[in-house]
Amino acid sequence: MAKSSAPSRDRIVAGAADLISRRGLNATSIRELAKHAEAPLGSTYHYFPDGKQQLATEAVRYAGTSVERLLRKELDAGPVAGLRAFLGLWRGIMVASDFRAGCPVLAVSVEEPPPGDEIPPALTAAAEAFDAWEALLTAALRDHGADPDQAPELATLVVASAEGAIAMCRARRDTAPLDRVAHQLESLLAAALDGRARS
Repeated sequence: MAKSSAPSRDRIVAGAADLISRRGLNATSIRELAKHAEAPLGSTYHYFPDGKQQLATEAVRYAGTSVERLLRKELDAGPVAGLRAFLGLWRGIMVASDFRAGCPVLAVSVEEPPPGDEIPPALTAAAEAFDAWEALLTAALRDHGADPDQAPELATLVVASAEGAIAMCRARRDTAPLDRVAHQLESLLAAALDGRARS
């Protein structure tokens, strides 16, 4: 994490996303999120006056948007290239952190929300991130010749398989689950695109 005399809002958000990807949301306080971002607690409350839920929501949106940017860029070369970049991102994060970090969107999604009838905004942001990734993959599959009806199902399979593999890799401290998923998904996408081209 780059150091500066006055931590920016973006740096605090990025630090919060990283810590949530490591410890989950419920296991972290706003004080710990600020410390991880190397930001004074006062600065954190200045940028996020509504506290931990506001910061967590922004952190999930930041993570979701970062992945969206990567997908938009890599999917120009086709769905398989996008898939490789998507899975490669998570593989790199896990290996670099010695399997301590994963996906902050997943971390927020699997935790029990606080008591009450309202859906927490961080959970809504997580759903929106998953939806955006699936939409980009779906569009790329359709644009590159996959069956229009099959494309959304393949996109959901990609995202769900990646997120499940991340959890398995972290538990086992090994990239084998993600590598196996990558191999199978590449074959499925290639077959979907090839089958459409021949029909």
